Amino acid sequence: MIEEARRRAYLTAMQVVSWLPRSVLPFAAPSRAELLQPLPEPQPQVVAPVVAAAPAAVREEAPAPRPSVEVPRPAVQMPKPMIKAEPAATEEDTPAPTRATPVAPPRFALQLLRAGDCALLVELPTGESFQSRDPAYLLLKDLLRAAGLPDSPQQVGDGSPIRWPLLSRGNLDQGPDAARDYVQGVLAGQLESQPCACLWLVGLPAVRFAGEADAEAFNRELTIDGLGAAWALPGLELLMDEPERKRELWQAMRRVMQRWKPSA
Repeated sequence: MIEEARRRAYLTAMQVVSWLPRSVLPFAAPSRAELLQPLPEPQPQVVAPVVAAAPAAVREEAPAPRPSVEVPRPAVQMPKPMIKAEPAATEEDTPAPTRATPVAPPRFALQLLRAGDCALLVELPTGESFQSRDPAYLLLKDLLRAAGLPDSPQQVGDGSPIRWPLLSRGNLDQGPDAARDYVQGVLAGQLESQPCACLWLVGLPAVRFAGEADAEAFNRELTIDGLGAAWALPGLELLMDEPERKRELWQAMRRVMQRWKPSA
């Protein structure tokens, strides 16, 4: 049993225009009424046979080949793939360029002092110059006496603190790198005119922006390009809040004292 479409293709190849089945065919389309009418007698057609001359060399006549019947198959059209057009990019879809988040400028106040053969860059806890009765200033005097230095440090230059940021407004770069360059520039100018045996960096801002180090460098010696040998100390306010730090400070001081007191 074959499908109706293939059956019709076979009949068309055999040039059969109409036909009637003896019984109901499965998968066949219903018959039309006009096809059930009797057909007129066909007139015979006389076709003259075409005789081809056989070659003399052929002794036996070859059997005629059977005509081949090509059964046309319905062409199956494959569906064409649909190409989905990409939507045009709009201004809303285009990501906005990321902008670097501006870094808030650091804020600190440092005082540059001189005690014997040492220069001291000290963080000002209140942001203002030391007063004679300030607890932080009294602690600084104790440190100088323990180090064998004069306990009345002198201000350098006009005595104005080194403050940052320089401006409260404006587009001037006042980030950490600019603060470091500014502090080191001021120190280089002062130490060039009056060199010292050792530079004390008292407090984290002094250690960070003059010594390019962090709190890990407390109680250690540093070598700074253009400034020479330095010693990093915790801030005066930190020493008052955490007195247990003083013991490590005294031990470190005994090792560093040889820089300004060779006989120690």
